[in-house]
Amino acid sequence: MKNGVLKNVLVGDTLTDITVNDGVITHVGKTSLEGEDLGGARVVAGLLDIHTHGCVGEDLMYGDLAAIARYERAHGITAFLPTTMAAPIEEIRRVTAECPVVEDGAVILGYHMEGPYLAEKYKGAQPASVLKAPDLAEFATLPHVRVVTVAPELDGAVEFIEKCGCPVFLGHTAAGYDMADEAFRAGAAGLTHTFNAMSPLHHRDPGPIGAAIDHNAYVQVIGDGVHLHPAVVRMLYRLFGAERMVLISDSMAATGMADGEYMLGSQHTVVKDGAARLKENGALAGSTTNLWDVVQRVIGMGIPPADAFRMASETPARLLGEKRGVIAEGYAADLVVVDEDYNVVRVM
Repeated sequence: MKNGVLKNVLVGDTLTDITVNDGVITHVGKTSLEGEDLGGARVVAGLLDIHTHGCVGEDLMYGDLAAIARYERAHGITAFLPTTMAAPIEEIRRVTAECPVVEDGAVILGYHMEGPYLAEKYKGAQPASVLKAPDLAEFATLPHVRVVTVAPELDGAVEFIEKCGCPVFLGHTAAGYDMADEAFRAGAAGLTHTFNAMSPLHHRDPGPIGAAIDHNAYVQVIGDGVHLHPAVVRMLYRLFGAERMVLISDSMAATGMADGEYMLGSQHTVVKDGAARLKENGALAGSTTNLWDVVQRVIGMGIPPADAFRMASETPARLLGEKRGVIAEGYAADLVVVDEDYNVVRVM
């Protein structure tokens, strides 16, 4: 929303008005100013997805970023970090060269670089041939990367975490507890798609998940019901709370599409019953669920709605230092009108 007043909107449990000037919320509270009366409709902050590879048949590495941005906004995701696959640095530099403004699209805040600084043992759906140790000099040539995923056991990874200048998430990693603990002490922010593509949580070897618990790190969680059992989603919520748990989609090109064959970066995937797997070996290959649907699914798992929305808006925005994801004075007026079942009615 650019300018105006929304009157009689339900924010949380309060019936109120929202005043917006130049795309920023300037007042939340009853006002005598005229505006559009929404008749008590519920309004929530637009979502922010920090981990999404694509949708509607498009993939960041080869497809139409504008089409991705428009799909995201239409589904209540008003800002996002398009996410790379592991690839030669020249390819990553090409796709992250700028943050275009897309008319009627979600705001592109920068990029999440997932690869090539990953471990082969837990490569998941990432191509092994391009994986490598972190390189501070080449990373410095990627000014629009806002989040980077790194396996901390790789040569130079701890120094990279200390000096790269943006939030580092541990992922696609075979690191044990001690290595992950060192990475968090060096400044790592959290875990990428927690439990997926990393050393497991074991009672005698707690691995990176145990270290994340000790450091109260951020945890990215794919809440699609495929990547994690609902009980694990509830467990992570109880351990980390809405302040540190970040819901992500990890969506790929098949999101918003029918079952079939799709590309994930340079790799062929097959989608059946909504689950995407590499054609080569059957490994899970991202999600076919957008972030709004993830929020609805975790609500169905027993997560309180207010916290589910918070973990997909306010929490990732705070991680990035963005004034978004909250309906309060001084924050971006990314507003979504929803019905009683939290379906998107209108994106403003």
